Amino acid sequence: MEFLCYHRDRPGSAALRDELVEEHWSYMDRYAAGMIARGPTLADDGTATGSLHILDLPDPAAARAFAFDEPNHQAGVYRDVLLRRWRNALGRTMWDFPGGRDGGNRYLVLGLGAGPAADLAVPPHRDELIAYGPLLSDDGATWLGTAALVRAADPEAARAVLTADRYADVEVHTWRFGGRPS
Repeated sequence: MEFLCYHRDRPGSAALRDELVEEHWSYMDRYAAGMIARGPTLADDGTATGSLHILDLPDPAAARAFAFDEPNHQAGVYRDVLLRRWRNALGRTMWDFPGGRDGGNRYLVLGLGAGPAADLAVPPHRDELIAYGPLLSDDGATWLGTAALVRAADPEAARAVLTADRYADVEVHTWRFGGRPS
């Protein structure tokens, strides 16, 4: 089962986040085999605002353990967690993205659902999508939104990957490939 976990940083927690970076990476190393995408969201000044992980786990209980046992969460770096089942509509990981790790602007786009399912089909310009898929209930039966990692010219172009009027809210966050520096 695939899950999207987005931890949002608590204001003023950057120093604590920096202090825990090795613990965070060591924790994530335990999940490397199932990782589909990972990386921080960023403010305009480059300060981290959150941490995104999309990964394959056995069940919702394992996903909750992953999200809430994470060292930054345990230490209070994060103010909240969005945890949802997810379906990998592209069938690849971020490391398979044809555009590579660098170059261009990268964004996390979260469309929080309202009403009937939307944007279930992969949109055109697939080569600009790093990850894409629906957000689902724990049992996978109910559509709750759509999440995408996309390379785009600007936040407005990133937002356009989703049908705006089909969502209660669409968030766009600057994002970059994560993991240990190579």
